[in-house]
Amino acid sequence: MQDTLNRADLVIHPQWVIPVEPAGQVLENTSVVVKDGRIAAVMNRRDAAGIDAGEVLDLPGRVLLPGLVNAHGHGAMSLLRGYADDLALMPWLEQHIWPAEGRHVDAGFVRDGVRLAMADMLRSGTTTCSDMYFFPEQAAAEYRAAGMRAQVAFPIFDFPSAWGSGPDDYLARGLALIDEYRHTDLQRIVFGPHAPYTVSEPTLARIATLAAELDAGIHIHLHETAGEVLQAVETRGERPIDSLNRIGLLGPRTQCVHMTDLGSQDIELLAATGSHVVHCPHSNMKLASGACPVARLLDAGVNVALGTDSAASNNSLNLFPEMRSAALLSKLVSGDPSSLPAARVLAMATLGGARALGLDDRIGSLTAGKDADMIAVDLSGSATQPVYNPLSQLVYACTGREVTHSWVAGKPLLRDNALTTLDENAVLRRAAQWRDIISAKGQ
Repeated sequence: MQDTLNRADLVIHPQWVIPVEPAGQVLENTSVVVKDGRIAAVMNRRDAAGIDAGEVLDLPGRVLLPGLVNAHGHGAMSLLRGYADDLALMPWLEQHIWPAEGRHVDAGFVRDGVRLAMADMLRSGTTTCSDMYFFPEQAAAEYRAAGMRAQVAFPIFDFPSAWGSGPDDYLARGLALIDEYRHTDLQRIVFGPHAPYTVSEPTLARIATLAAELDAGIHIHLHETAGEVLQAVETRGERPIDSLNRIGLLGPRTQCVHMTDLGSQDIELLAATGSHVVHCPHSNMKLASGACPVARLLDAGVNVALGTDSAASNNSLNLFPEMRSAALLSKLVSGDPSSLPAARVLAMATLGGARALGLDDRIGSLTAGKDADMIAVDLSGSATQPVYNPLSQLVYACTGREVTHSWVAGKPLLRDNALTTLDENAVLRRAAQWRDIISAKGQ
């Protein structure tokens, strides 16, 4: 093996390495070697010191771990951060968000909103995200230009929007986008039916067929509130998850977002079909939507990822407080302080997200052969000292501001706290201009 590692692009010497696989492991005196955008080795520091590398990075006080995966968000909605707070889900959507989107959302809004979202995420350790919003072609182009890994879910509704006239139009545009990005390494296009209450069963069945034919993912809001489930039972005679299963929409390609209202039979169905759940604790709490039974899902063998939802409903795209809240909420709901320990919630934010997005062969752990999607987190500050267990410190003490470096496929996107592929000042100027435009037209 040493012969294959006599030359590398980058060798990183952090104080600790948390590879995520094996679970719960914390390594010291360990270095990570990167070559051709991939992790060539995770090895003893003394052995790594002999490798001829283009760059050698010493990171004392830092922990190196896989980049975080934000498995659900609406990037451009960062421009609506704080626009309509302290409301329940449906009034928030129907009376505020949807009217504002109707007035303002276009390709320029998405361009500037996604740039703001990327700056927020990259600064707080997210290197891969799932983005579900209008003008997905613009979003995908922005992620591509900045070098950030992203799953872009094109929206599908039964009604017209700024991006399309109806289901046929959404699908035609989305299928063209899937074809355009088929051979792109860092961006992937998937189906994004909004929810069972906004997309008809015939359209959902058509999506199930197309996704199976194309081996493409499906990203959908599901069982977000008890009211949504009750309404479906009253109008259709079955729970939304059962409707999706009946038409063939559940399966290993399907990412079910929120999932706060779940019974034992729902959990069994998710496990049997291999469907994934994306947990968004802050958004669910802020909108009083409910609490996803994460521990029960994991114990049943269901893969669970973490997402922030949009900055309009969170109001952050930072996965560090999301990890902490997920752990604490699980303990509170279950009455068990050992529920969802730090190692397990960190795995949800990394490998669990990678699995949900079908990327676990590429990212989610610091494993030789995987892409070098990594972050470095500084634990030397007063808020994170003393360090007894770096893994626990990441989940319970870090805020995201401790992230100093991030790489995607070996390329630095954050170096010494500075973004390398985004003009942050320009991003902030455009955000302020949108605030003035939206405020001038009223809420």
